[in-house]
Amino acid sequence: MFASPGDIAFSIFGFPVYWYGITMACAIFSGVYAAYFLYKKYYEASKAALIFDLAPLIILIGILGARLYYCLVNYSYYSLYPLEIFNIRQGGLSIHGMMITGIAALFIFSKVYKISCLKLLDVFLCAAALGQAIGRWGNFFNSEAFGGPTELPWKLFIPISQRPLQYINFEYFHPTFLYESILDLCIFVTLFLFFKRASQKPGVIACSYLIMYSFARIFVEHLRVDSALNISGIPVAQLMSICLIIFASVLLVFILNRKSVS
Repeated sequence: MFASPGDIAFSIFGFPVYWYGITMACAIFSGVYAAYFLYKKYYEASKAALIFDLAPLIILIGILGARLYYCLVNYSYYSLYPLEIFNIRQGGLSIHGMMITGIAALFIFSKVYKISCLKLLDVFLCAAALGQAIGRWGNFFNSEAFGGPTELPWKLFIPISQRPLQYINFEYFHPTFLYESILDLCIFVTLFLFFKRASQKPGVIACSYLIMYSFARIFVEHLRVDSALNISGIPVAQLMSICLIIFASVLLVFILNRKSVS
């Protein structure tokens, strides 16, 4: 059994510094460096510094997309409290929103800088798996993104203020943030180990990430009890994951059957 120590790490002159922000910073730093390392080692070392130039813009656009997506799927709440849209210190970012806007931004920047979009997607999405594995711990400190009640040895204590009303009398829940963190780390390690071979066909790593992560998310989402929006009883995150699996699978087949990819 384990429990969050609270969402505030420390204070500076009365200003609280949140664990969520610290974990996000660690996730971003690790992800950017991993993307730089992969691009330099397996693609174009002479252009690897461009990763550091692009990263701040990609991160900013991704965060904005992640927040916008989260607010849209939680429209019923944010329509009543619109000022809360700007309060991201305590969480509220969606990985699917970050994917959509981040991929779109990478496509645009690849045209501007005249470099391979598929190569950029390979390194950034592989690195994203590492960032997600770290970033998910922000949910732990916020006591969010948990599953249904459980009495398993690794059960997670959730404060009563964070429990859904239907589970108000339960204390321990599945730590689904931990499940996804472990799966994300496994995805990163797998892609990292196969990067050299897969780099012969740029885009394979990116598609593999989208497929693997989507399956992991479908599994984790099945256990979670805090899905923001359901369509016909199916969490929107699962529906988005299914769409990504289909899209990435079609693109992967195209890449593998293409004679040359720039």
